[in-house]
Amino acid sequence: MKQVYLLASGDLRESANQTCWPAQSTMEYALTMAASNNGAEIIRAHTFSPDRGHGFIASQREGMDVFRDLPPDAALIVAQSAWQYSHHVLPGLSHHNGPILTVANWSGQWPGLVGMLNLNGSLTKASVPYATLWSVDFTDDFFLRGFRTWLQTGALLHTVDHVRDDFEVPDHLAKIAQDVAEKIRRDKLIMGVFDEGCMGMFNAIIPDHLLHPTGIFKERLSQSALYYATTQVPEGEGRAVLDWLEARGMQFRFGEHETTELTHSQVVWQGRMYVAAVRMANEYGCDAIGIQYQQGLKDLLPASDLVEGLLNNSERPPVLDTFGQEIKPGQPVIHFNEVDECSGLDALLTNRVQAALGLPVETTLHDVRWGDEDRDGDAGFVWVFEISGATPPAHHVDGFAGSVGHRQPPMYFRLGGSTLAGVAKPGSIVWSRIFVEGNALHMDIGTGQALDLSKGETQRRLDATTPQWPIMHAQLDGIDRDKLMARHKANHVNVVYANDAKSALDAVLCRAALAQALGIKVHLAGI
Repeated sequence: MKQVYLLASGDLRESANQTCWPAQSTMEYALTMAASNNGAEIIRAHTFSPDRGHGFIASQREGMDVFRDLPPDAALIVAQSAWQYSHHVLPGLSHHNGPILTVANWSGQWPGLVGMLNLNGSLTKASVPYATLWSVDFTDDFFLRGFRTWLQTGALLHTVDHVRDDFEVPDHLAKIAQDVAEKIRRDKLIMGVFDEGCMGMFNAIIPDHLLHPTGIFKERLSQSALYYATTQVPEGEGRAVLDWLEARGMQFRFGEHETTELTHSQVVWQGRMYVAAVRMANEYGCDAIGIQYQQGLKDLLPASDLVEGLLNNSERPPVLDTFGQEIKPGQPVIHFNEVDECSGLDALLTNRVQAALGLPVETTLHDVRWGDEDRDGDAGFVWVFEISGATPPAHHVDGFAGSVGHRQPPMYFRLGGSTLAGVAKPGSIVWSRIFVEGNALHMDIGTGQALDLSKGETQRRLDATTPQWPIMHAQLDGIDRDKLMARHKANHVNVVYANDAKSALDAVLCRAALAQALGIKVHLAGI
C-alpha cells in the first residue's frame, strides 16, 4: 500500500487553531477514507496535542522540525480546512523532493480554501512543483479522478483553457494606457508598507527587483510608528470620525463588554488610527499604503478594518495636514489589505485606469472564500467574495446607510474593533490578480458581475462563512468553479466596478495594456 504523509498548517493564534480543529479533524477523516479506498495509507506527519487542543503546525520552527523527520522523497498532502500561515510549511516544502498535493474542503465555515490558495500562490512564487484538489466530502468524481491520478503518478494537471495571452487593444485605449505608463515611470509611485509578510503570506511580497522596473517603489514603514502616531491623535478627532459615519447612516452594533462586544471606545481608537494613517501616507508621499494589522498591532489597538474600508472610499471623513489643508479631498487613500503588495500594485494601476476612463475608482481586495448554488433563485453557482473586515462603502448597497459595524471575532482580535460590512451592490465588475511566477510579474484579469441575491440567500451565505464581514455575490464571465481554483495563484482577488459590461471590457483591455507597458505579463481569463 502506498504511504502518504499528511500535514496541516495552521494559524499562529492558538484560539483560531482550537476553534477550527473540529472541522480539520472531520476533513482528515474523510480524506483518510478516500485514500484507503484507493489503496493508499495516510500517515499524519505530526500529532494532535491534547494540551494545545489541536493538531495544526502553529509556527515556522515547528514546521521545520516536522520536515526534519520526514522522508525527503515521501508523497505529501497539505490538508486545509482553516486559514493557515504558509511560512509554517513553505521552508520544508521548498526543499522536499517528493510529490506535493494541496487539498482543501469545499466549505465556507472557516477559510480553508483561502488558506490553500495562499499556499498555492506561495509555492508558485517559490517555484515548487505541486498539485491541488478540493472537494465537499471527498467522494465526488472530480476529486476521486484527480486523487487517483496523483496517487499513481505524483502529478496532476487541470484544464485552464479559459486563459489566453493573445488579445488586441483598441488604439484609443492603448493610447490612454501608454500615457498612464509614461507618467508612472516619469513621476514614480510609492507603496507604503507597514511591515511585510502579513500572516506568512509569502506570495504577497513582491521582490524589489521585479517591482522597480514598473516605476513603483516601497516605503518600508513600521506598525509601531502607526501605533505611536495613533496615540498622538486627540481623542476628539477619533470621535469626530465616528460622528461623521453615524451622520451618514452607518449603523454600529454596540455593546458594553469589551471582550466580546463592540464598544464606542474601540471605534474611537479606530477613528484615531484612520487620521494617523492618512497623515502618515501624506507625510511620506505614499500613493497607496498597506497595514499588516495582525501580529503586533492587534495586541496594541482594535483591528484596522474600519480604517481600511474608509481609506479606499472617495467619500470619507476629512483629515487635515499640519497646515490645516484637507488631505486628498474626494479621493481614496488607496489601501491594500494585509499588506498584499500584489494587490497594492494592482490597486494603483486600477485607480489610474479607472480615473482615465471616467469609471468608479474605489477598489478593494476580497478573499476567494467559497461558492455555492443559489438556493433561493436561479442564478446558479455564485462565489462568496468576503474580505476579513472591510470594503469601501461605495461598493455597498445604499453606501454608508447600508454599511454596518460589527465587532471583529474575538478569536482573531482580542481588542475588538468594528468591521465595515455590507452587501456589495449589483453591477458589472472587473476582477484581477497580480502574482509572481518564474521570477516575473503576471496578471490574470477578467470581467464579471456582482449579483443581487435574495435576503434569505444572502443571510445563508453570511451564516455559512463569517457574518461580521462584507460580502460580494460574484459570477465571473467564462470561468466556472474548478477553472478558477485550478488557475488562481492567491487567496485574494481585486475587484472594481464599471458602469456596464462594455465599460468593464474597456477597463480590462486598458489595464492589460498598461500592465504590459510596465513589463507585467498579462493573461485574459474567461473573456
